[in-house]
Amino acid sequence: MKVYALVGKSGTGKSYRAMEVANSFQIEMIIDDGLLIYGTKVVAGISAKKEKTKIAAIKRALFTSEEHVLDAKKAIKRYHPKSILIIGTSDQMVRKIQEVLELAPIQKTIYIEEISSSEEIQKAKKIRQEEGKHVIPVPAVEVKKFFSGYFLDPLKIFRKNSKNKYKELHEKTVVRPTYSYLGNYTVSNSVVQSLVYHIVYDVDGVYKVNKVNITSQPTGLKVGLDIIIVYGKVIPNVAKDIQQSIIEKLEYMTGQNILEVNIFVRGLWIVNES
Repeated sequence: MKVYALVGKSGTGKSYRAMEVANSFQIEMIIDDGLLIYGTKVVAGISAKKEKTKIAAIKRALFTSEEHVLDAKKAIKRYHPKSILIIGTSDQMVRKIQEVLELAPIQKTIYIEEISSSEEIQKAKKIRQEEGKHVIPVPAVEVKKFFSGYFLDPLKIFRKNSKNKYKELHEKTVVRPTYSYLGNYTVSNSVVQSLVYHIVYDVDGVYKVNKVNITSQPTGLKVGLDIIIVYGKVIPNVAKDIQQSIIEKLEYMTGQNILEVNIFVRGLWIVNES
């Protein structure tokens, strides 16, 4: 197994560049902030970005938990990658991860200054300091399973080909962790209810929303609502539009996973044409 390292200070864009480095050196697995990423999937670990304090995040990234280490070792044995890229803020950090996971010695270290310009590094630092945003080098659909309650945005990377057309290379995900300087945040159920009312009334065919129930779970939210639909509208179509609108808009507004949207049609409203 070949082991590589990508080193750079916090907030300099290492995770953003990780997939490019992996593609360049044909690296199969990435270890980034406590996560093991194989291809475009998170296969083991717990992200340091989920920790509530920066100290806890550092411990998580360094695999200080025995359970975390065992989980990572099992994944490495199961997937048996020919090459691994360890991402860290210093040579000491990547060596410590290599040692605790009992990997082969690091064969090559790439420093962020070698692959990013000073302007790109400064821009990355500014985004981290001012907006508290971090990048995870996997698609948002994969990250979402582990990050309910976080603001997520997909980030697609394109490159021009020989025909001057853009080809999508890979997707990353931007998250704002709870330990960012912006602080923790919570969204009360009453606020979520108000958002649901607002979202549903924008759907064509809805006459009235009688009641909205919100159930919070560690992995996300369950939404239930009683509605009255305009007579003449196709009920399954209206219900489907409501579900899609709630999932898309509520997830974006709150950062929560929407686990279920249960709709109960309690009546029809007939337009009085007179």
